[in-house]
Amino acid sequence: MSSHILVVEDEEKIARVLELELEFEGYQVTKAMTGYDALEKIRTSTWDLILLDLMLPEMSGVELLRRLRKDDQQTPVIMLTAKDAVEDKVSGLDSGANDYVTKPFQIEELLARVRVHLRQASNSPDQTGDWLIFSDLRLNEGTREVNRNQRTIDLTPREFDLLVYLMKNHKQVLTREQILDRVWGYDYIGDTNVVDVYIRYLRKKVDQEGDKQLIHTVRGVGYVMKDTHEVK
Repeated sequence: MSSHILVVEDEEKIARVLELELEFEGYQVTKAMTGYDALEKIRTSTWDLILLDLMLPEMSGVELLRRLRKDDQQTPVIMLTAKDAVEDKVSGLDSGANDYVTKPFQIEELLARVRVHLRQASNSPDQTGDWLIFSDLRLNEGTREVNRNQRTIDLTPREFDLLVYLMKNHKQVLTREQILDRVWGYDYIGDTNVVDVYIRYLRKKVDQEGDKQLIHTVRGVGYVMKDTHEVK
């Protein structure tokens, strides 16, 4: 059965091009032109992936994304944005997007990212999942639960994926480039400081005051998860 994609885009020409290209690739496509229209469709149907423009009438794409993530942490969302400042991208990703494409974009690149996220979603664990355990930190890939010392930790989808990668590769020093390639799921072109931003977010939630530090910086190289004193 082909994947069903929701295209949330208020520019008629862009929405139509996306619809035609995605249908040519074999996907089922439904369009929504406003934030509220999209919200209604999200609440009444199940989607394999959502393409979401950030600049929408009635309700912004970021607000729509926040409402979606209150109930659904699983559906992949790719942002479509005319804003290319790092802070705008980080804002969207921190609200729960899995990826972003800056307008104008090459349709081949967008289709490649759609394939990546659909593949990742299809390979995700079932709802029981297995627990990853490192020191006093526990993470369940299926239920997306994270806790430490009986404290529940709420993470955005990107923060969760980053933590999974760090835990699965604990004691290994990971470069920013490695993290971008594996966590973001494509060859990232741009400043690697987005990794530093997300590591900072993750530390605030995982390594709180009184906790043993688990996420360490290796200066000039990248990051490592270790159950020891701070890495120099």
